[in-house]
Amino acid sequence: MKNIAILTSGGDSPGMNACIRAVVRYGISKGLNVFGVYKGYSGLINGQIKPLNERSVGNIIHTGGTILRTSRCPEFKTEEGQEKAIKNLQKYGIEGLVVIGGDGSYRGAECLIKKGILCACIPGTIDNNLFYTDFTVGYDTASNTIVNMVNYVRDTTLSHDRISIIETMGAGCGDLALTAGLAAGADVIIVPEVEMHIDDVCNKLIRAREHKKEGSIVVVSEKVCNINELAKVIEERCKLECRTVILGHVQRGGSPSAFDRNIAARFGVIAVDELIKGESGAVGQKNGKYIYVPIDKALKTKQNFNVSDFMLAEKLSF
Repeated sequence: MKNIAILTSGGDSPGMNACIRAVVRYGISKGLNVFGVYKGYSGLINGQIKPLNERSVGNIIHTGGTILRTSRCPEFKTEEGQEKAIKNLQKYGIEGLVVIGGDGSYRGAECLIKKGILCACIPGTIDNNLFYTDFTVGYDTASNTIVNMVNYVRDTTLSHDRISIIETMGAGCGDLALTAGLAAGADVIIVPEVEMHIDDVCNKLIRAREHKKEGSIVVVSEKVCNINELAKVIEERCKLECRTVILGHVQRGGSPSAFDRNIAARFGVIAVDELIKGESGAVGQKNGKYIYVPIDKALKTKQNFNVSDFMLAEKLSF
């Protein structure tokens, strides 16, 4: 193997640049030429491919986002789009591709693998919704960002003695809301994996007020419910003032945590080594060990939600 390429696809996540840096510098140390594909699968289709060197990835380890840019590409789902992408890989003599992204990016790589292209996938998504791995690149940083945001909201919540309902990202996975909610000391955490009973929510908030608690925090994973409607119900039943906050894309930004930088570097190194061996698959970490599994296994692994942490959060709140 002489030439490999790397792309980032789908939603960006903190730590992607640290991963790009690792792939480029480690790949070069192994005697490879490393190319960057700009704007994800769209760039692969349109031939937005440039060689990278050690200096191309200098001073990026601490930055959020992705220097390769990213996009979502409906055209790549078509046979014609995939064939265009493969022709561009062949044009540059690229024998292996590193793909950093979430489940949609993995499905794109799976299409290429079925057509004979070597691909090594790295989980880059704040949602932590690739369940074959315990951690995805960006999840830890996003969790810390949410905790900071909740801390800021708590200041005004306490000042006005109200209830603040804060919505996190998650794409149908409650890990972000649970991890950040537990760390931030939320009074109520609402996630898609555990059925929400509005009576229980209201009773808990009323009980907190009866215990002289000033202000309460409710953390909700996106798509579980409409938080504005939830606020209306709580105000009506609890006779307490509510405000809502949708954190949105602020969760994607910021300098990656030390944890995310470290797993990004290790994931990148493993991806390069596996491509050199001629193996397609997905890098991850499970029970403290780094793993490399077939792409179909990575996509088919079911969620094992951390119910014990959810119960812990329940016990530590009012």
